[in-house]
Amino acid sequence: MIDPDRLALEFQTLLTIESPSKKEGKLAYYLADIFKALEYRCFFDKSSENTGSEVGNLIVKIPGTLPSSPIFFCAHLDTVGPCENPKIIFDKGIYKSDGRTILGADDKSGIAVLIEVAKVLKENLFSYPPIELIFTTCEEIGLLGAKYLDYNLIDAKEGFVLDSENPNEVINAAPSSYQFKIEIKGKSAHAGLEPEKGINAIHILSKVLADLPFGRIDEETTMNVGIISGGGYVNIVPDYAEAKGEMRSHSEEKLSKLQKKIQSQLERVLSSYPKTEDNFPSGKVKFEKLFKAFNIPLDDPLCKVVQKAAEKIGLNAIFKKREGGSDANILNEAGLKCLILGTGMQKVHTTEEFIRLKDLILTANLVLEIIKTKSEMA
Repeated sequence: MIDPDRLALEFQTLLTIESPSKKEGKLAYYLADIFKALEYRCFFDKSSENTGSEVGNLIVKIPGTLPSSPIFFCAHLDTVGPCENPKIIFDKGIYKSDGRTILGADDKSGIAVLIEVAKVLKENLFSYPPIELIFTTCEEIGLLGAKYLDYNLIDAKEGFVLDSENPNEVINAAPSSYQFKIEIKGKSAHAGLEPEKGINAIHILSKVLADLPFGRIDEETTMNVGIISGGGYVNIVPDYAEAKGEMRSHSEEKLSKLQKKIQSQLERVLSSYPKTEDNFPSGKVKFEKLFKAFNIPLDDPLCKVVQKAAEKIGLNAIFKKREGGSDANILNEAGLKCLILGTGMQKVHTTEEFIRLKDLILTANLVLEIIKTKSEMA
C-alpha cells in the first residue's frame, strides 16, 4: 500500500526546501499544490497575523468513505537553523546533511509520511473515515502556530502529532512548562571610590539563586536557569540584574510549589537588606506558562487504536512520557486529544541529524494502519 520509492523521493524533495520559522511560505504552498492536485480541499487560517509567519497554518480536508467522526494528523512546517542551502546525502539507507546544516527531518519526515498516506487514500483501496491534516507554522519558536490555530476550522476531536524520534515509541504524556524571570533593582555607585553607597544587584540575585533547586528535582520535575545578565562596567556597582529560567513537570502541584519557593526565596533575601529612602533594593519574579501537560491513559480508545495497529504490522508499541513540549501539548489543551508518533528522526536540532529510510517507511505503514484500524473500530 505504501510506495517506498515514492515516499523516499518526496522526502528528499522536501529536505531541499528551506523553511525556517516564520519563513514557511515556500514549503506551505508546495504542499497546498500537492493536495489540490489530489482534489483535496485545503486552506490557510489567519494565524500569521499573530505568529509573524509568511503564511497561516495549512489545513487539508480529506473526505472519508465512511460516515464516522474524523481524525487528524499534525506535523509542523518549520525547522531550526542552520538550514541555508542544504546538501542532502543518502548513504546505506540513511539520510543526513553534509554537516553544514541540519537535515530537516524534524519535521519533514512527518510531512512526507502524511503526503504519502494522502496519496494512498486517493487510490481508494479501502474504507476510511474523514481525515484532517494540520501543518503548523512556528512550532520551533514556542508552538505559535498551534497556539493561534483557528480551531473552528477543525472538525476532528482526536488524532496524532508526528513529531518524535523512534517509530515504536508512542508519547502519551508530556509536562507543563513555565518560564520565569527574576529581576533585581539595586543602586549604582563607583566601585572603587564609594562602594558603600551602592547596592549590588548581581550579588543579591546570586543569593536568591543559590538556595533554589536546579536540574532534575524528581522523576517528573526539572528546573533550570539559562540566562543571567546585569551590570555594565566592572568599576560600577550594578544596579540591575536578571535571571531567566524554566521549570517543567508532569505535576501542576509541583510547579505551583516551585513558583511559591522562588517567590518566598526572593522575598527572604530582599528582607535581609535595609531599605533606602528610594526603596532599594527591590525585586520581582514573573512566570509565563508555555504549554500545559497532557496524559492520555493507556486504556483510552486512542491508545488502543495505536496498539492494535502496531500489532498488525509487527511493531511493539511502547508508550512513554516525554519531557519536551510539542504541538500536542497545545492541541490537547484546546480539547483535541492526541498522541505523538515517532518518525525515526535522530539527533534533531543538530548538524548531525539523520534518519533511516526504513524507519520512515515503518512510520508511514503505521499511520496507514491506524487509519484502517480506526475504520474497523468505528
